[in-house]
Amino acid sequence: MKVHCQHDMPFGTRLEAGGGVTFRLWAPAAQQAQLAIETGSAAPELHPAEADAQGWWECTVAHATAGTLYRWQIDGKLLVPDPASRQNPEGPHGPSCVVDPKQFAWEVSWSGRPWHEAVLYELHVGSFTPEGTFAAAAERLHALADTGITAIELMPVASFGGRFGWGYDGVLPYAPHHAYGTPDDLKRLVQQAHRLGLMVFLDVVHNHFGPEGNFLHAYAPEFFSRTKDSPWGKALNFDGPDSRTVRDFFIENAVYWVQEYRFDGLRLDAVHAIRDDSPVHLLQELSERVRGATHGRHVHLVLENEDNGHDLLAATPQPGRYDAQWNDDFHHALHVVMTGETQRYYHDYGDAPMDLLARSFTHGMVFEGSKRKEGGARQVVRPAPAQVLTTLVNFAHNHDQVGNRARGERLRQLVPAEAAMLPTLLALLTPAIPMLFFGEEWGATEPFLYFADWKGELREAVRAGRRREFGHGNATDLPDPCSEKTFAASRPDLAHAKADAARAWREEVHAALVARKRWITPRQPQLLTGRHSAQRVAERGIAVQWRYEDGKMLSLELNLGPDLLQVEPQHLGPVEAQAVFSHRCPAETPRGTWPAWSARWTLGEEITQ
Repeated sequence: MKVHCQHDMPFGTRLEAGGGVTFRLWAPAAQQAQLAIETGSAAPELHPAEADAQGWWECTVAHATAGTLYRWQIDGKLLVPDPASRQNPEGPHGPSCVVDPKQFAWEVSWSGRPWHEAVLYELHVGSFTPEGTFAAAAERLHALADTGITAIELMPVASFGGRFGWGYDGVLPYAPHHAYGTPDDLKRLVQQAHRLGLMVFLDVVHNHFGPEGNFLHAYAPEFFSRTKDSPWGKALNFDGPDSRTVRDFFIENAVYWVQEYRFDGLRLDAVHAIRDDSPVHLLQELSERVRGATHGRHVHLVLENEDNGHDLLAATPQPGRYDAQWNDDFHHALHVVMTGETQRYYHDYGDAPMDLLARSFTHGMVFEGSKRKEGGARQVVRPAPAQVLTTLVNFAHNHDQVGNRARGERLRQLVPAEAAMLPTLLALLTPAIPMLFFGEEWGATEPFLYFADWKGELREAVRAGRRREFGHGNATDLPDPCSEKTFAASRPDLAHAKADAARAWREEVHAALVARKRWITPRQPQLLTGRHSAQRVAERGIAVQWRYEDGKMLSLELNLGPDLLQVEPQHLGPVEAQAVFSHRCPAETPRGTWPAWSARWTLGEEITQ
């Protein structure tokens, strides 16, 4: 059965049943607004719009239809795109395009997958394939499904200025970036994923607009707070005068993606930068609306929260709550243990990093809600209480932690060759939800650099900022963030993925995910909270015990050092325990012997004294 999906919203365009299109724009600061339809000639076709007392401008054009190109003319001079445009074929400096969402027919019956089955795979559409398009990405999904991945997570795809960029500086939140393809191309990507049993998540940015192609200050300054700031300038206005429309703009955006594009989940970027003192926080209201709009489907909401706040997390889907949050603490502690680096945001993990890593295995977060100071250190360092581990996403790599390095090195480039696989396996085989970063499934060595196609003063400011950030002064040896070569260098080479070493790496990742599916995923609903334990073993070893309601225990014996460890066998369950997975630890290895750079997982009954 074919299904047609459309999200009705108070913004943008509406195709009328009897023909024609109604256009709506919130421009409270405009004295005059006219709809400017592109005709192919130098001068657009202008249609006057009427305004109400709240600053909504509206007009209906009888001959407009799907495919009509248009902009808004503000006060007789400034031409701007529709901020709720569903498509901007030439980017935010070009005209918007009327889209008929009902033209796309969904052919796959799909209600999603439960959260505990998630194995996430973060990818950047522009550098995931040589073509850098939605269509090309869809062709690569078979290999991911075969590896054992169950969900892809797209870095932001909302339209931004320039040809290439990470996507976190979007200015048209409803329009897929033109260089990646059309709205229907994105829907085909989602549909192909669903055919293969893959969920699709989208990273959305609801904390700021990008600097290039953002015209809102000219006609709707009410989008921005009069009293609050953010890392990118004035904060968005979620709690001041006229904030209701701003809140609706972003809440409707979240519902739009999960309804009209049938995304299985959203990852909300940097919610610690959302400034909202309303009685009902934007995040709570957004979750309530998304849950209410997707009844009968598995739709998941995930946060990035640098402050480690955990009040919004819930072990089961609930209106107003979120399924999970990225766990920076696991990554940072693991990174410090593996590399010894303690600068910037690794600062707070330099003291006893092995103990902090052990705590992240059992408690999830290491530190409780504390804002970071400039330079990366936290204002207050205090232990976090034990979290429900399935509400956390563990990873050894992501776009931030790789791309915000000066040269974008992946962890494999920073550790001994014998240790390179361990961080990935540790992310995949804890009870937390795992996430891989694209290319990690075969051990890609190409960097992922920061890149943005800025021009003029903005380009020079970004270049200077990178030099300041990484202490190079006027050095010229840093990759140029605004060069297309930097963008191209960040694309994993698919030819390398066919080499023997890459094939062996992929086979081990696949084996780990097979083990996860068999031994860990089915037991997630029985996982206890606050009952797990971990012990340091010598200088570089950790023994971990994760406990379940039925008395079973998943144990990890981990040696993160170059020397063999001899350990008194304990906390490992009886001899008949099931071997779940091992790395650099052959089956004949005696219990109590931990080879260098090894890990061994076992499931069995807990020993009681």
